[in-house]
Amino acid sequence: MLDRDGVINEDADDYIRCAAQWVPIPGSMDAIAALTHAGFRIAIVSNQSGLARGLFDLGALNAMHRKLRDLVSLRGGRLEMILFCPHGPGENCACRKPRTGLLHSVSDRTGLDLRGLPFIGDSISDVRAARLVGMKPMLVKSGKGLRTLGLGTAELEGVPVFEDLRAATDELINHWCNS
Repeated sequence: MLDRDGVINEDADDYIRCAAQWVPIPGSMDAIAALTHAGFRIAIVSNQSGLARGLFDLGALNAMHRKLRDLVSLRGGRLEMILFCPHGPGENCACRKPRTGLLHSVSDRTGLDLRGLPFIGDSISDVRAARLVGMKPMLVKSGKGLRTLGLGTAELEGVPVFEDLRAATDELINHWCNS
């Protein structure tokens, strides 16, 4: 399972608002393709509070996701699903990470037991959500990853840290496929 902004594509504090602003992090499309070729099923779960804030609409978000799917497909990769939380931080929904609604939706739709599966993210909310369902969190330094590391929280203890999605993917493929 992957987070989107900051893991797959460049992030922005003022939100990615349209497909033109959605720019993949170098190596991320190849990383997703490599995961696909290694037999991984890939789901993306992402908080998208820009919808609730009125910064973009569902059409713009769908255009971003079409661009993502197209770029992954060009590399021979495949995304099984992209799920997002459209709510703002104060809406107290069950789907906004660190809550686990999106992760449970992936499990419900795929029939997968999430325990022990990897979750690659760049924020403490990704780590928290992963741990709440028994997944193995992995943190990338891209996006908000360095800021997350700067928190110095004990919650990051034992979480492997990688430069970016490509580096995390290389480790994941080597670990899973060679064990």
